[in-house]
Amino acid sequence: MYNVFKLNNGLRVVVENIDYINSVSVGLWVENGSRNESKYNNGISHFIEHMFFKGTDNRTAKELAEVIENVGGQLNAFTGKEATCYYIKALNSHLDLALDVLSDMMFNSIFSEEEIEKEKSVVIEEINMGEDSPEEVLSDLHSHCVWGEDSISYPVLGTEDTVKSFNQDMIKEYIKNHYTPDKTVISICGNVKQYNIEQLIEKYFSNWKCDNKQLVIYSAPPILKQVEYREKPIEQVHLCLGLKGIPIGHDDVYSLLLINNVFGGTVSSRLFQKVREELGLCYSIYSYSSSYINTGVLNIYTGVSPKYVYDTINVIKKEVEDFCKNGVNEFDLSIAKEQIKGNYILGLESTSSKMFANGRSIMFLNKIYTPDDIIHKIDCINKDSLTNIMNETFNKGIYNCSLVGKNLNLEKLNSII
Repeated sequence: MYNVFKLNNGLRVVVENIDYINSVSVGLWVENGSRNESKYNNGISHFIEHMFFKGTDNRTAKELAEVIENVGGQLNAFTGKEATCYYIKALNSHLDLALDVLSDMMFNSIFSEEEIEKEKSVVIEEINMGEDSPEEVLSDLHSHCVWGEDSISYPVLGTEDTVKSFNQDMIKEYIKNHYTPDKTVISICGNVKQYNIEQLIEKYFSNWKCDNKQLVIYSAPPILKQVEYREKPIEQVHLCLGLKGIPIGHDDVYSLLLINNVFGGTVSSRLFQKVREELGLCYSIYSYSSSYINTGVLNIYTGVSPKYVYDTINVIKKEVEDFCKNGVNEFDLSIAKEQIKGNYILGLESTSSKMFANGRSIMFLNKIYTPDDIIHKIDCINKDSLTNIMNETFNKGIYNCSLVGKNLNLEKLNSII
């Protein structure tokens, strides 16, 4: 059962009650991420996420962790391109405590200059750790390859130079402008039937005022056609090919999921069977869709030996072309529907996953789709909807390619793509 309501200050709340379990997950979602930044403060959203854990007027950093861990709960957060989420999972008897802690972090964090300086070193080490992971380097490189200088391409962690520039005034000003109730969603999932949820939310969040409400206008960046290469002394070449995708909220999002499953989303997919099983060119290869506000990209990832790079790209191109010609037959369509439905339902078997799904849905779509709604949408996919989405994505071909590795010929890569 779902309960969706809004406070007078614009804060949206979604509650899903599941009365046969003993846990509750609470997420505080803010519609703000690296896409909302400039090149001068890139990384500040992620840095603020860290700082909310560094102590409040009421609790030290250690006490924030202890108060949840001492009751067997978990406290964490993450920052993405378009949202930041602070969340707690605990026994359902501690819902009041979870909301108390999240509101304390949101409204009473200190942001001391001493802690800011210490956390700069922590985040810079996080950036350096990412540099040791070719997959993470590739992810940021591919974003730039796809969207160029648009803010959606900015790395979530920022850069060492931008992180070093952060100070207390910058942080407080950014929070004032971007952390507002009208841009925030609280998502609660679990056994909460014994609570008056609306009264509980009012208790902790009704005094949150929005003094400087700002309309956020997102760009609609085109998908660029280019090749980008980052030299790194590693054994494999990690590469990502980009095709045009679809934005979040698109009517045919489930049609694209189905098509992607058939093409490269599983180990039984055409891409995996051809490139790994038949030709033995790689260990890992898969495709996946990334959807954002006003834009989206379909990615194909693999890691190969430098001597197989050009052959692998040519094989993938040929698979895309053949997929466009042959499409999805009725047998593949029925199998893919069951795969997607199975993955979706199995992925909702915890209060955390349901909380995340509901929070994202309210934040970006301002509505809730029940599991029955989703299953119905998947069942209604037909050849016409697949044709429409194929025309928007695969039929437009490969737009770009990003690579991380060594001993590559960029001129030759450009000629292939």
